[in-house]
Amino acid sequence: MQRKSVFAGILLGSIVASAVLLALPAQAKEWKKVTIATEGSYEPWNLTLPGGKLSGFEPELMTILCERMQIQCKLVVQNWDGMIAGLQAGKFDLLMDAIVITPERRQVIDFTLPYAATAASFVSVGGKLLPEATGEGAIVKLTNDPAAIGPAIAGLRNALKGKTIGIASGTVYTPFIDSYFKDIATVREYNASADAVLDLQAGRIDAVFDDVTFFTSILSRPENKNLGFSGPKIGGPIWGEGEALGVRKSDQDLKAKFDAAIKTALADGTVKKLSEKWFKTDVTP
Repeated sequence: MQRKSVFAGILLGSIVASAVLLALPAQAKEWKKVTIATEGSYEPWNLTLPGGKLSGFEPELMTILCERMQIQCKLVVQNWDGMIAGLQAGKFDLLMDAIVITPERRQVIDFTLPYAATAASFVSVGGKLLPEATGEGAIVKLTNDPAAIGPAIAGLRNALKGKTIGIASGTVYTPFIDSYFKDIATVREYNASADAVLDLQAGRIDAVFDDVTFFTSILSRPENKNLGFSGPKIGGPIWGEGEALGVRKSDQDLKAKFDAAIKTALADGTVKKLSEKWFKTDVTP
């Protein structure tokens, strides 16, 4: 989700807030209770069931981590555009929303150890818009080197020339699409990934680019049986270090607790088991 990126409008304010918080005297906390913010609408990472209960890969993982640490955890629903500000203001203690670790985000908040690392892909009607990807070419691993990215996606650029691409705004994938496709295609941004899929179904756009785990869930629905993955899956360091929990820079003791719990859950296969349940594949980093 993931996918999430820091919105430019809140970046400066969050940095200032972080500086103020870091200047305050550190106070030890017992951390018997923590509040975790999530969207509750980015399945299968997190979703809201009928009746309001939160479920998905992340809520289930959080339940296990908190039980092992003997910490009382409360999940609350929060729109992404208010998450970082809410964290800095003390409304909650952790962010859990398929958030990918990037250098930009490290300027504002800190992160636990990553508990997942996923790839992204295009989806189109029929899945025939882009060149078919098979074998080793089915996954293209990219770094942040523009000189290497250009040749690797040349075929995708040719196929998408003159097309309209949908992308959720503020995601880790948005800069990639803007940098490498906006000059040859129309890029349309949406508040939510699901909205882009609706416009794809309505014929208003030609393709959507997002996380493969999100698409796997979306494509499993009967109403989306006409959609399919198109082109290769794109992964690697270009998307950052992986998905992790966001935490205030001042709360290093809380980060340490969750780092230890996540490390154990990775080592004993808990994360692998949950990822295969929710994503039908192993996304352990």
